[in-house]
Formats: sequence, C-alpha cells, structure tokens
Amino acid sequence: MCLTLRQSLYCLILTSLLIGCAQTETSRYQQKHDSAPHAPPESVLMHDAVPQYQPYAPANQRPYTIRGVHYTPLPTGKGYSAEGLASWYGQKFHGHLTSNGEIYDMYTMTAAHKTLPLPSFARVTNLANGNQAIVRINDRGPFHSERLIDLSYAAALKLGMLSSGVAKVKLDVLHVDELGQMTVGTGPTIPALAPPQSLAQTNTKNVYIQVAALQDKTKIDLLGNGLTSLYQVPYQAPYENGLYRLQLGPLNDEQTSNQLLNELKINGYQGAYKVYLP
Repeated sequence: MCLTLRQSLYCLILTSLLIGCAQTETSRYQQKHDSAPHAPPESVLMHDAVPQYQPYAPANQRPYTIRGVHYTPLPTGKGYSAEGLASWYGQKFHGHLTSNGEIYDMYTMTAAHKTLPLPSFARVTNLANGNQAIVRINDRGPFHSERLIDLSYAAALKLGMLSSGVAKVKLDVLHVDELGQMTVGTGPTIPALAPPQSLAQTNTKNVYIQVAALQDKTKIDLLGNGLTSLYQVPYQAPYENGLYRLQLGPLNDEQTSNQLLNELKINGYQGAYKVYLP
C-alpha cells in the first residue's frame, strides 16, 4: 500500500516514540541483576531507624496487583508480628523511587513489605544469630510468596545475612500513636512518658547516657523522642558551647545505666557514654 508523505512521517514519529518508551522502561535500572556495592563507604549508616508517629500515606493504602497477585494493605500495623524469610536489595535499586515516593538509599535502615501500611517501623530479628535491626518500611515487596520482608543493604549488613542472601527472621511492628504510646508486635501498649525532668529540678547526682551532640535542635528532639519511645527513658538536651547534647536519663543506678549503654552500642550508637550530673 502506498503511503502519503504525511502518513510516512506519522509512522516514523510513532515508531520513534514506541522505541523511546521501550528504552525508558528497560533502562529504569542500570543493572540487570542486583548486587552489593563494590566499595561501600566507611560511614555506612548502621544506626537504627527511630520509631515515631508518622501518619500513613493514603495513596499507599489502596489495593494493588503485581504479577497477577492481588494485595490489600493492612489498615494499621499495630499488633503485627510474624516470622518468615527476609531477603535484601541493594545497588540495582539505589537512588530509585520507593513505593512511598522516597528515594531508596541502601545505606540507611529501610525495608519493603507487601501489606504493612507505609510508612511503618519494625524490629527485625535474625533468628539464626540474634542480631536485630530497626527499620522504616517505605517500599513494597518482596514479591515472592515465601518471603516476608525485603531489607536494605545496611539492615542486611547489621543482621549478618549478606552472604546467605536470605535469613529466617521475626518481624515486630513498632507502632507509635499520636499520643506517643508504643506497642511492640503483639505486646501491650507502653504509655508515653512525661516530659523529661530538667536539671534544675534534680537535687542528687544521677547517671545520664549522652548519645549525640548536634547544632540542630530539631534533629536532637526528633532523635530524643524516638529513643524515649523505644527505651522508655526520658531525655534532655542542654545547650553548651554551640551544641545540643542529647542525654537519656536520669538513671538511678549503675546496673540500669550499663544495660542501656550496652543496648545503645549494639544498636549502632558506638559513641554513647555515661555522664554524671547533679
């Protein structure tokens, strides 16, 4: 069939557009297969995510279908606890959008789950070695029927499962409500603590654990509120020499303070130390 010049140009443009779309789709990820970074930075962020109240994104509560399987997100993560296989994802997806509309950073403590509300916080325990990581779930997956959760490279590193690729884990959602009350998995609700006692109100020496010192008061309060919810210990943030010093306490005995300090160090706060204040 003979085509006019206009028809020929139209076909050429349409063909170019289709080729362009195909190239865009296939080149979304630069790698065909996932992998760990060849030379991870020395400062891989091993710090746990800090549980806090964050409203669920309505757009991520809608049912969806992947590979012919229909998924309906849970209305809440409160009380959720499960065991299953964890996998991890890394370099292939680094820098790309997550289902929550954020940028995936394989060096931070994040994860993907098929049905938990986004965002959610969860404690993941490697049942083979006891290692734990607290992650912020901001993505969907893994879309394999036998797998429970997909972890970031950093979380997998902390759990000691990079070489095996998968691990049997226990997942407990850390749910924080608008009042600051928290539940861990199927455990009871932990009431929010009262505002921390000020130094001026303390008459005897008490032990505090200093976790961080930053210039940004907003970041200090964000971290402090999260650690307070997680460990059920109040915090204070005195200002000294241009820095806000995040201190958990007061703790009235050495045994309690030593236990908290050890837990903080295990969870990535290697620079934490005890201070004694009046």
